[in-house]
Amino acid sequence: MLKQRTLKTLTRAVGVGLHSGQRVELTLRPAPVDTGIVFRRVDLPEPVDIPISAHAITDTRMASTIGVGGAKVHTVEHLMSAIAGLGLDNLYIDITAEEVPILDGSSASFVFLLQSAGIELQNAPKRFIRVKHPVEVREGEGKSLKWARFDPYHGFKLRFEIDFAHPAVDSTGQCVEFDLGEDNYVRDIARARTFGFTKDVEMLRTSGLALGGGLDNAIVMDDYKVLNSDGLRYDDEFAKHKILDAIGDLFVIGKPLLAAYSAFRSGHGMNNQLLRALLEQPDAWEIVTFENERQAPRGFAQPVHAW
Repeated sequence: MLKQRTLKTLTRAVGVGLHSGQRVELTLRPAPVDTGIVFRRVDLPEPVDIPISAHAITDTRMASTIGVGGAKVHTVEHLMSAIAGLGLDNLYIDITAEEVPILDGSSASFVFLLQSAGIELQNAPKRFIRVKHPVEVREGEGKSLKWARFDPYHGFKLRFEIDFAHPAVDSTGQCVEFDLGEDNYVRDIARARTFGFTKDVEMLRTSGLALGGGLDNAIVMDDYKVLNSDGLRYDDEFAKHKILDAIGDLFVIGKPLLAAYSAFRSGHGMNNQLLRALLEQPDAWEIVTFENERQAPRGFAQPVHAW
């Protein structure tokens, strides 16, 4: 049986929020089978649980935000990407502020934290959402066109194309494909950092955003070049970060997807629209498990130590 996964023990991190600039503490804890991923705002007078789901997304401007009532957690996508990349199903995430810490701007630090806690197999079948029919969302036309799409696939692969008219981005790959069965999330995707432009920083900070951003947790560009002294971690780091974001955005559906995802100029909002469009078509998906690991798609049936 392909089993669910949680952590062996708890692990903690301290950092600042990318947009809020607030100091925040995270505690990642094991959770029982079928719990899913649950954020818990422990700084509020009465702690509030916010289980992740496609309909828990309340805001997608600049990041993915989840919420219940007045309680929110901003910028969940990098942590969710690491959780998905390591194949975890059940986790409690205690958080002391309203935004997940940005750490180094990628998901690599979250991967390290999760791996250091150890991954434990649980005695229950891992549940997948299998896409049965194509589902697509589109916006705009011509130069403003953007879209995202699911197609049936026995596994999980992503293809993302960006379109930035900028010298530093143009010189890198603007289209990236990642297949969980062929590639390695930790090696190929996890270290890709978020990125931004100096011309946008002042505008964002005037709006109360990007208050915790800097060269130590983002790729920053002026009109011509990358300003980080250490350059890029991957030749195609910009497009790979979009893949990283998409993995996190899509995992808020609550279960790993068996699907081929493709997108052009998509973002947090369109990724969430795609999830909701899928869920609104009950004939387009089904829940599946694998009683025999050999029947499972490549990439999901690896032993715990291989992550």
